[in-house]
Amino acid sequence: MTSTVALRVDDDGVARVHLDDAEHRNALSKATSDALARAVDDALARDAGAIVLTAAPPVFCAGGSLDGLLARDVPLAEMFHGMQALAHAPVPTIAAVAGPVIGAGVNLPLACDVVIVGRSARFDPRFLDVGIHPGGGHLWRLRQRVGSQGAAALVLCGDVLSGEEAVVAGLAWRCVADAEVEELALRLGRRAAGRDRELVRVTKRSLLESAVFTDAETAAEAELAVQQWSMDRPGFADGIRALQARLARARGEHNAS
Repeated sequence: MTSTVALRVDDDGVARVHLDDAEHRNALSKATSDALARAVDDALARDAGAIVLTAAPPVFCAGGSLDGLLARDVPLAEMFHGMQALAHAPVPTIAAVAGPVIGAGVNLPLACDVVIVGRSARFDPRFLDVGIHPGGGHLWRLRQRVGSQGAAALVLCGDVLSGEEAVVAGLAWRCVADAEVEELALRLGRRAAGRDRELVRVTKRSLLESAVFTDAETAAEAELAVQQWSMDRPGFADGIRALQARLARARGEHNAS
């Protein structure tokens, strides 16, 4: 059977994980969710420094497979393997969203660190419209992005956000023309993948762990240990000296001009 998820790891260290089931609007069947999880695991095994999630148009993800909801022959928890793989990836993850994202499909960008949207994007949780409670940590992740009022408006009241509105609400980072979404996401991915891999992973872990802190002093104490670790690593001093040399050359060139 042809996989509904494609993986490509570029030479620059960016993995492109692509939902490739346009016929079914990239709906999250058990097979697609498992394929997504395998693609993420494979990308990490191939030392990807960042993961960019894309989807075949015109619908980014239509949510859970309706056939799967009716069959109910798979434990519900197993339907979230793909989303969980994205959420637990230790490298930066970037969703490049063009077109509608519906129901459980909204979990996919919510599981990513950064969301880039096109102007055709539309975020429509729609769980209650089909008589199902949100799952997979949807409410928690949505509230983290848009606050309790925004989550209530989207989930309880059925509001829908366009790409531009998603940026204003905090659900997405930037909104650009559809044709520019993937390239912007890849550009951010290349920037992340081009940095010190270990430092990026540790910093991402610190960023996620900081969600439980309730004051700046606790956060500063937690960051102190890892900041000290970063400065004690072999090569740190050489890197600083190289930076100083580059800055000195740049100043010399500027003064000469």
